[in-house]
Amino acid sequence: MKNWIFAALVSAMAAFATAATPWQQVKEPVAGTAQAIGEFSNGCIIGAQALPLEHSGYQVMRPQQLRYFGHPDLLAFIDRLTTKTASNGLGTVMIGDMGMPAGGRFATGHASHQSGLDVDVWLQLPGGRWSDSQLKNPKAIDLVAGNGQAVVESLWSPDVAQLIKLAAQDKDVARIFVNAAIKQKLCDTAGIDRTWLRKVRPWFGHRAHMHVRLRCPSSSFECEEQAAIPAGDGCGAELASWLEAPKKLPNAKPKDPVIPEPPASCKALLASHFKAK
Repeated sequence: MKNWIFAALVSAMAAFATAATPWQQVKEPVAGTAQAIGEFSNGCIIGAQALPLEHSGYQVMRPQQLRYFGHPDLLAFIDRLTTKTASNGLGTVMIGDMGMPAGGRFATGHASHQSGLDVDVWLQLPGGRWSDSQLKNPKAIDLVAGNGQAVVESLWSPDVAQLIKLAAQDKDVARIFVNAAIKQKLCDTAGIDRTWLRKVRPWFGHRAHMHVRLRCPSSSFECEEQAAIPAGDGCGAELASWLEAPKKLPNAKPKDPVIPEPPASCKALLASHFKAK
């Protein structure tokens, strides 16, 4: 196997945080039956499809970055979600990062989004369409207060809660990551129907968008699922622990993350791509 490809990837990312990874040099999807390979944070995809940039229910932000590719199941989810948001009069859904044409690791911004099953959906629903210039350089709305304990009430909208709920109720969605303060707001306002809250998980950042992750497609035999979500709505002690202020900030500088070696099928995919060039 072409181990030099992985070595080059590690070297480049360690030396230059903004340098392109080998995956960013793949500009077209890899032909073949759709296969999500590996983990969400260490994988790739064969047979990815591009999300159409023209659609009445959504708009794709930063299209110049070529991060609007995914497994066909992901495109089908976005279509289902935007059909529901349109029928509920929720405005335009703003689509952020999905994955690159062959998946794989981004140079910056994400550890996941590698196997074609993740999509960032911004937590704002404009009533009108954004211009091309707005889409190329979009402005996020930070919904979380500076202390991280609650949402900013003047910026929060029940429509945002409904958007998250509609996504969580989808049959193919495994997890949705949001800031803990946003999760708390959902817990406080969900009412009687709370089953969907289980899929909504607190995570660092995610102050202006939700990160939606699908389950592994049944036909993707090399796709690796995460552990099962704990029982319950996730609104108790676990969430409270996320909202507690740290007792003491660490003195040591965080270590650089260790970049795992890609799955064998992903290394073979890269080797085939570079050999063909």
